[in-house]
Amino acid sequence: MTNEIGLKIGGVPEHFNLPWRLAIEEGKFQEIGLNLHWSDMSGGTGQMIRGLETGSIDIAVLLTEGITKSILQGLDAKILQVYVVSPLSWGIHVPNQGEIKKPEDVENQTFAISRYGSGSHLMAYVMADQYDWNLEGLKFNVIGDVYGGLWALEHNEAQAFLWEKYTTFPFVEQGKCDYVGDVVTPWPCFVVAVRSEIAEKHGDLLKTMCEVVNQKALEVKNHPDSAEIISWRYNLRLDQVKRWLAETDWNYKGIEYPLAFEKTTHYLKKLNLLSEAEAEDWRNKLFV
Repeated sequence: MTNEIGLKIGGVPEHFNLPWRLAIEEGKFQEIGLNLHWSDMSGGTGQMIRGLETGSIDIAVLLTEGITKSILQGLDAKILQVYVVSPLSWGIHVPNQGEIKKPEDVENQTFAISRYGSGSHLMAYVMADQYDWNLEGLKFNVIGDVYGGLWALEHNEAQAFLWEKYTTFPFVEQGKCDYVGDVVTPWPCFVVAVRSEIAEKHGDLLKTMCEVVNQKALEVKNHPDSAEIISWRYNLRLDQVKRWLAETDWNYKGIEYPLAFEKTTHYLKKLNLLSEAEAEDWRNKLFV
C-alpha cells in the first residue's frame, strides 16, 4: 500500500503483548494502511513514558497507573483504550533464603524499582497502603529492569522487588530470589496511549489499530494452542501459562472504562502521588 502510515510502538517483552506481535507478524496492521514498528521496552512503563516524551515512540502499551499519573502531570499524550482489563498480580520478590518470609516483613526495607513513575515504583505505594505502612518512609533504589532488580536483591542493594509474577517465576525456580506474596492492582492493568499530536493526526487509523489488536487478543484467548505458543515464545512453564491465560482478559470489544481511571486517580491522590489540582478534570485530560 503506497500511502502506508509508519508509527513506532513500545511495550514490555512479555506475554501480555503477544497479540501485538502476532498482528504485526501476520501483516494485520498493513492491511489497514499502518506500518507499525515494535520496540521491546524492558525498562517498563517508566522507559515508555520517556519515549513518548522524547518522541522516540508514538504509541505505548503501558501500565494504567503510570500513564495516568504522567498525563495528569503534564505528559502530552492521551489514552486510546484499556488494553488488558484484568488486574495485574505483582509478585513480591525478596532475597533468596533471607530473613524476609512474608509481605509484612518488607516494611521499612528498600524497594528495587525500574524507574521513578514505573509500575514497580507506584505499586510499592499501593502495597504500603494495603498494609497500612507509613508512605513517607518508603525507600527506593533505581535498577533499570528485571535483571537489575535480581542483582539488587542478591547484593542487598534492595530487599524487595515488585514485578509481574509469571515473568519472574523462572528466576524464583532458579533460586535467584524468593516469592512471598502478591500485590494486585485495584484497576485494569494495561492501556494503549499515544502522543497527542499523533492522536490528532491519525485518530481513525488508531481506532482501527485498536480493533485489530483486540480481535487478535480474542483469538489468543480462545485458541487451543495459545498456552503452548506463549510457553515457547516467552520461555515460561506451561502450567504457569495456562493459569495466567485463565486469569487474563484483554479488552476484546474496546469497551471504555472511565470508572477505572476515576479509581486510579483517586488512589494516586490518596498516596500523595498526584495533587488535587493535577487530578482535576482528569477525564478531559486523559482521553482522546
